[in-house]
Amino acid sequence: MSNRSSARIYNPNMECMSRDEIHALQGERLAKTVRLEYENVPMYRKRMQEAGVKPEDIRTLEDLQYLPFTEKTDLRDEFPFGLLAAPRSEIVRIQGSSGTTGKPIVSGYTENDVEVWTEMVARAMAAAGVDENSIVQVAYGYGLFTGGLGAHQGASRVGAMVVPMSSGNTQRQIMMMKELGVTHLCCTPSYCTYLGETVREMGIDPERDLKLQGGCFGAEPWTEGMRQHMEELLHIDALNIYGLTEIAGPGVSFECLEKQGMHVNEDHVIAEIIDPATGKQLPCGQAGELVFTTITKTGMPMIRYRTHDICVLDDRPCACGRTTLRMGRITGRTDDMLVIRGVNVFPSQIETVLVGVNGVAPHYMLVVDRVNSTDTLEVQVEMTEDMFSDTVGHIETLRKTIVDQIKSVVGISANVRLVAPKSIPRSEGKAKRVIDNRKL
Repeated sequence: MSNRSSARIYNPNMECMSRDEIHALQGERLAKTVRLEYENVPMYRKRMQEAGVKPEDIRTLEDLQYLPFTEKTDLRDEFPFGLLAAPRSEIVRIQGSSGTTGKPIVSGYTENDVEVWTEMVARAMAAAGVDENSIVQVAYGYGLFTGGLGAHQGASRVGAMVVPMSSGNTQRQIMMMKELGVTHLCCTPSYCTYLGETVREMGIDPERDLKLQGGCFGAEPWTEGMRQHMEELLHIDALNIYGLTEIAGPGVSFECLEKQGMHVNEDHVIAEIIDPATGKQLPCGQAGELVFTTITKTGMPMIRYRTHDICVLDDRPCACGRTTLRMGRITGRTDDMLVIRGVNVFPSQIETVLVGVNGVAPHYMLVVDRVNSTDTLEVQVEMTEDMFSDTVGHIETLRKTIVDQIKSVVGISANVRLVAPKSIPRSEGKAKRVIDNRKL
């Protein structure tokens, strides 16, 4: 799929600056943000003092490396308002994500922050071909989660008609999509896949009966194989969008229709890659942990926030005309990496194998356990309807093929269990891919 003729650059003055101009602007804004943090956030002031760094030491982008990191645990420790750099009277919104330890992660937004976030998502929408003639269906959840409101704000800013469906009620989603003539869809890639499969089951021909052209999909990692599957199901351009509550929400980076990486909104955030073990900065092109610093946020700025996402940065200009850094796909997380019998395993590696195998659907679950002091990995994967009704011999051949490919790609032996179509639970939000019984 390609709809490149309708894509545009929302803010050429910022998205097409020279690298020298970008670095100069980032250095200037970084210095202001560091002073704001130092003067208003006791935790970060203490951390800078312990590192022997003063605000006046930060003058250019190169000085970023001397600043201490911020971690997700800091947000939990300072919950709810300990990291605010603005008076509570200036906070107009709270956004957040669910916490695994009982406490959610929340971030306070000033009017300025909401405006900055809206601008970033508007750029993503424009890059996807959304304009005043578009109809955008938002099937991300609304509420504390940033997905729904973020996509809504960005689509509205470019003048599109917005259908705020939120997540769930799949039959109604499809009815509205068809009857309203929706052109763009925003949701998680796993839910997009489920919508596409349901569309087909309902006898709806996407090319004939729908007006979908593309969409922005994020909130969970997904592979190129998943993109191809989504595009084939719905005949759309499926574009990646990335964000996190701590930084701004969706729109921190986004793909254009060239599909060669996600453009980072560098006038609002600084992206760097570090060695997760040493914390040292790594050059573009080398994989490591992604770290973000906000430089226009005033409510709850983040300095050198460790995302724990693993990717590569590319500073070469894109064919679309944008000159901003591009993020490669998130290939895993330092905190969701599974270590099984001494081998590092990421769910995305398994997905890469599965989407390339005929006879299975891109719905899977990894079950990790420990039997007689030895780690075990079971990969549950759904068969397609055709394969499910095939002979036992063919199914066993398929199973062995997947076992061999996982061994070749990941370097570990796994027990593959082929299950019936639609037997793995579907998610309207982020897909759950791992059950680690060793932690129970």
